[in-house]
Amino acid sequence: MNSISETDFVRDIYPTLSEQERVRIDLAAAYHLIEYFEMSDSIYTHISARVPGDQEYFLINPYGSRFDEVKASELVTIDLDGKVIDDPCSMGANPAGFTIHSAVHAARPDIQCALHTHTVAGVAVASMSNGILPINQWALQFYQGVSRHAYEGIALNLEERERLVKDLGPDNKIMILDNHGLMTLGTSIGEAFTLMYNLERTCKVQLAVLASGQSINPVDPQTCELVYKQYQYFVEISQRGGFHAEWLAYLRLLEKVSPSYRQ
Repeated sequence: MNSISETDFVRDIYPTLSEQERVRIDLAAAYHLIEYFEMSDSIYTHISARVPGDQEYFLINPYGSRFDEVKASELVTIDLDGKVIDDPCSMGANPAGFTIHSAVHAARPDIQCALHTHTVAGVAVASMSNGILPINQWALQFYQGVSRHAYEGIALNLEERERLVKDLGPDNKIMILDNHGLMTLGTSIGEAFTLMYNLERTCKVQLAVLASGQSINPVDPQTCELVYKQYQYFVEISQRGGFHAEWLAYLRLLEKVSPSYRQ
């Protein structure tokens, strides 16, 4: 695309793109945002998105690319059996990424995007038996709907997919991969990214609180339930012409700091 202002892109061009074009741009944007907010792990971990209109194919980054190098036109298309359908850069896809992401896309047709990270805070919380503690407002977004999957080593064994899907369940969008990292799912790429952004800072706060050595001020269960529902309400009221206001804000950010994502 030609160089244009962030206002023109998000306001005038992005809403008029086809669904397939938006998915490619959104997925590349999510990679750049993970890099920008320092949640990447070199060339490892992945974000995948189902190809619109096709339950068998999904998009993923070329294996070996940094997250800030990912471009919408260079994403790899693979099927649920791991066969590469389209590989513009001839770089292939990481087999460990295929194991986890193919499991999700095969089992959860309601999900468009799966996002997996290895961050210091995320791996730390994934290494704790108690998981996410309901000790502050950010954490209460994750008061319900968080699954856990026991560690089985680097995800190269395709037989693990059945156990991962069973642990995830039919409705949850957040999973702690024990001793490994975090995963969020979304009916859109923007939802998966926003959940991960909020989950990551929740983990950072939890580590800070525990490291302080101070006693924790508890939140009563009734309030925990209330705040969890309030978060769901804010998702509903944050739509702007069919697009989530927060995701559009992130796209405007990328237009300033890393516009190559949509090439």
